[in-house]
Amino acid sequence: MTEVEVLDTRPDARGGYKVDVSRGERIGRVSSEWFNRPADERYLSLSELMASVKGRAARSRTRTVESAAVRVEASRDNAERLDLVLPGSEAPVAPTHWSFGQLAALVGAPAAYLRQLPAPLAGINLQYGLTSHRAEQVKTLETDDGRVELRAVTGPDYGRIFDHELVAAVQRIAGNGTGDTRWKVPGVLDWSTGFYNPRVDITQDTTTLYASDRDVFLFLVDDLNPIEAGRLPDGSPDLYFRGFYCWNSEVGAKTLGMASFYLRAVCQNRNLWGVEDFEEITIRHSKYAASRFAHEAAPALTRFANSSPAPFINGIKAARAQIVARTDEDRTDFLRKRGFGKAETAKIIEAVLVEEGRAPTSVFDFVQGITAVARDKPHQGARLDLEARAKKLLDRAA
Repeated sequence: MTEVEVLDTRPDARGGYKVDVSRGERIGRVSSEWFNRPADERYLSLSELMASVKGRAARSRTRTVESAAVRVEASRDNAERLDLVLPGSEAPVAPTHWSFGQLAALVGAPAAYLRQLPAPLAGINLQYGLTSHRAEQVKTLETDDGRVELRAVTGPDYGRIFDHELVAAVQRIAGNGTGDTRWKVPGVLDWSTGFYNPRVDITQDTTTLYASDRDVFLFLVDDLNPIEAGRLPDGSPDLYFRGFYCWNSEVGAKTLGMASFYLRAVCQNRNLWGVEDFEEITIRHSKYAASRFAHEAAPALTRFANSSPAPFINGIKAARAQIVARTDEDRTDFLRKRGFGKAETAKIIEAVLVEEGRAPTSVFDFVQGITAVARDKPHQGARLDLEARAKKLLDRAA
């Protein structure tokens, strides 16, 4: 069996370990979350995040009601605000911006247009839509936080997975997410030195634990235990560490999903650099979503967290060892037979020449060249297609 080396985690005098982020993929999903989250959506630990989303769920109720029995009222105190009176409740509930849009979509009304109308007129349109709603039933999520808000309105078969259920699944493998287990908020790449420092203070600027009134998003890494997978052209180790991110929306704003991967660094803007072996699963909030989460997603997260990196390392080493081209003609034939056009073939070979200082010979060389070309693609579809083809080559080599 191939021996996997987990390196000594003590940082050197420069505070970290050297990485080569020119290899692999760059993934900006976490950076997008980091950039768009205001201060009140950032949490410094999983326990703090859990307290927020669990408390919110404890103050909530969900029920299925007849849509025709929902009464829409223009607020007496605010002529621009609508309230809803649900069956079995005397007190009105206030729809959030999100749930108002869901309600409008369910009855086939344009939410943007309704928001421009005076509340009484918008209410008449919504009331008509609810009365003639062909599905007849809707599922609501109401939260009492001093004022009862309608946070979500979905179809009756919506399979809600609460945000705290996902956070609890992550806590089972990551504790508090602050270093009490292998899994923690990531460190930071120093671009001036090329060294990745896994030990940084968790602040609102560095945290990767987020939650809003619509969703949760969590990103954690095992960056205190770098793994060597071969050598760089200068003879230094090619280092990776493991990471995963996951997301959910209990109000129907997005699917539940998680992605696992190996990566070489995370920068201050929370871009992921040098990503390899990216795997993603998603679960729609359909009727059996909760069962799928319990039997598929949560166990998959645990398996990744506790698994050995040996298969990944062995796959990289097998791809490095598999020589498929020794001449320029071999290189061109290898790529053209796998569906790459003439221009893309030239770019892939050139990318390896630039990054490695030599022409590609192994499957791994070609994979690195393909991912380098993918990084420069302006359109996501073309980029994802190239990345998928690179992964397919790597998997076949393994």
